[in-house]
Amino acid sequence: MPSPIGHSLAGLAVAWVADLIPGDRLWRAEPATASWYRRAGNGLSATCALLAAAPDLDLLFTTHRTYTHSAGAVMVVGLCAALSSARRRARPSHATRIALMCAAAYASHLLLDWLGVDLYPPLGLQALWPFDSGWYISGLDLFRQTRREHLFTWPVLEQNFFAVVQEAAILVPIVVAVWLIREKALAGLAPEETRRHHPPE
Repeated sequence: MPSPIGHSLAGLAVAWVADLIPGDRLWRAEPATASWYRRAGNGLSATCALLAAAPDLDLLFTTHRTYTHSAGAVMVVGLCAALSSARRRARPSHATRIALMCAAAYASHLLLDWLGVDLYPPLGLQALWPFDSGWYISGLDLFRQTRREHLFTWPVLEQNFFAVVQEAAILVPIVVAVWLIREKALAGLAPEETRRHHPPE
């Protein structure tokens, strides 16, 4: 299944795709003179990248690919993001967008794992928990298996290196394309907002 690098790239792409959805998006736009970090969406985009890799933290605590790799976990993340936004007194439209963005970024982990190779039984992930305890995997093997045992031995380093290269080959073009589209879309918001509040005489 994919590495944290691949998952983080997917989470970033999700955050930027969310910025293309119509609605109240002006707060996500920054001037061309702003730093790349600000134009990329500040901490919210970075949070989405981290959330996309977060389900694998279960390796430290429980059986891998169970509760943290599920629809139940996605809903919890969305709820926590909504509550956090509300505590910061974000507008309802902003809070809703943030909650959905964070939940979708987390859910991207499930999608990539479902599309990947899995050599560790039981195969797949409990994607529909708590509604269903079954294990699901697509069988499409789009992403290579990464290995965790004997991490610093040459065969494992080599396997993980080629897995990351394949992930980058698939995901980096998507991330770059979404970034370019997002830049163009958000750049047009500020002039549009200005015209709306200052109609020609």
